[in-house]
Amino acid sequence: MCELFGMSSRRATDVRASLEAFARRGGLDGRQKDGWGLAYYVDGDVRLVKEADPAADSACVRFIQDHPFASQLVLAHIRKATRGSLAMKNCQPFARELGGRMHVFAHNGDLEPGVLAARFPLRRFHPVGDTDSEYAFCVLLDRLWDIEAWLHMPSLEVRRELISQFAAQMRSLGPANFIYSDSDALFMHGHRRFHGDGQGIRPPGLHVLCRRCTDAAPRPGHLTPEGGSQDEQLVVLVASVPLTDESGWRALDEGELLVARDGRVVQPPLR
Repeated sequence: MCELFGMSSRRATDVRASLEAFARRGGLDGRQKDGWGLAYYVDGDVRLVKEADPAADSACVRFIQDHPFASQLVLAHIRKATRGSLAMKNCQPFARELGGRMHVFAHNGDLEPGVLAARFPLRRFHPVGDTDSEYAFCVLLDRLWDIEAWLHMPSLEVRRELISQFAAQMRSLGPANFIYSDSDALFMHGHRRFHGDGQGIRPPGLHVLCRRCTDAAPRPGHLTPEGGSQDEQLVVLVASVPLTDESGWRALDEGELLVARDGRVVQPPLR
């Protein structure tokens, strides 16, 4: 199955170390060789880079490593195709504008397309490609469009409740791990995934790591919603598989939804 990576930080930072470890999953340390994508926010917009080639030997990935960017919000995906052709239009993350903000979504799982389309007919948003993941993103965008207050940014509680309901419906159709950002927060939903250990598809689907850094060398730490002092860098990392040997990685419970903003988990998890 595909793999996900996301980051939320207090101050803009680069993700070279995490991206290098993640890219290795796309052909060297993992079986995900059917494409990759990276999205990061800069000045309210999103730079999106995708290829329908393995990330592990991508010249584009090497260029990004040699010319690092800084961002507070990053989402990345490595593809193992289960639905849709091997084409860039089917590589993730997917990005769309809604309410004057860029929305980015990446999914790891396998949702039944026929049932998905029958239960959730699309209205305003429609896929460019032919994957279940992009269809699910369009379902979410249609739901978000129904929130009348979008041009003024709905409250985090309203958005989180809507995304929690969406996640529960997707879980009924198959594995539904996803990361999503509306430019304000990073939403992380863990479910089930294929672990390659002969035990089939099972939890956990995502792992999260919270860091508090007081100097140039990041150190793992446990974040509370209150955060730290003004000179500290706070970072939340999420990945399908832990990318480092740090002890702070925690597996999300099945059906758990976490929300991060500015490098910290901002509300108790929903299940």
